[in-house]
Amino acid sequence: MFTKAVARLMALVSVILQFFGLPYYAVGESVDMDKFTLAWADEFDGTELNADNWSGHFVWGGTEIRRGGYWNSKMATVKDGCLTIRTAYLADGLDGAPAGYYSYGIDTNGKFEQKYGYFEVRCKLPKGNDLWAAFWLLSEGAFDEADRGVTGAELDIFESPYYGTKRSNAVSSNIHIDGYDSAHQSMGAKKFLVKGDPYSEFNTYGLEWNADGYTFYINGKKSFSTAYGGVCAVPEYIVLSVETGGNNGAPNTDVLKGVESSEYIVDYVRAYTYK
Repeated sequence: MFTKAVARLMALVSVILQFFGLPYYAVGESVDMDKFTLAWADEFDGTELNADNWSGHFVWGGTEIRRGGYWNSKMATVKDGCLTIRTAYLADGLDGAPAGYYSYGIDTNGKFEQKYGYFEVRCKLPKGNDLWAAFWLLSEGAFDEADRGVTGAELDIFESPYYGTKRSNAVSSNIHIDGYDSAHQSMGAKKFLVKGDPYSEFNTYGLEWNADGYTFYINGKKSFSTAYGGVCAVPEYIVLSVETGGNNGAPNTDVLKGVESSEYIVDYVRAYTYK
């Protein structure tokens, strides 16, 4: 009875905090891994990015503008069992592109996609002002401006844009549907706190997705559930990315002010199917 009462109280508190837009810790039930079997994984055990698993996220060579910075594959390395996506200001640019903040994004488009199951990353977040790492799912149907999220959605399992704020140890989750132009809609970011220092300690961020909806997890604990937009009913691919706030390669702020180095360090990415 005490456990159930505490759970109800925590649920009520989380609803109140969510209503006021305040972040809170994931305190729900643990993800039931007994329901799943591993379908795909990258443990980053090699010395370079596995081309059978990953390619550039809309960047297939050279340098491309990405919001307030640039993306280039040279910013991603694999060593000591981890993928590192580094963000740095490069005064000389890369591959003929100008000075600016450089990072990268990768995805499994055309290499791995899955409908339903459980998706998880174990990682450390990158430091930086108006800089955010993300672990998300996407499909080509997410660009359609009809059928809401049923034929495809952007599922942001986590984003980390809060470094340097009062809630620096917060992350957010979101869902975007109906493309990225005038028809675009989103659930609105749900903010959650991560225990400890997520910039120096590994944590896991996960999503269970089935026909009934989406359930998000931090370190195996449920943060919230939703069926916003109508549940996606098509396979989606995995994306890992680091972006700089701004437009056309011009950042909104001094991204790395007071930051010695900035790395998004990923220990593993795993996808499970239902047994």
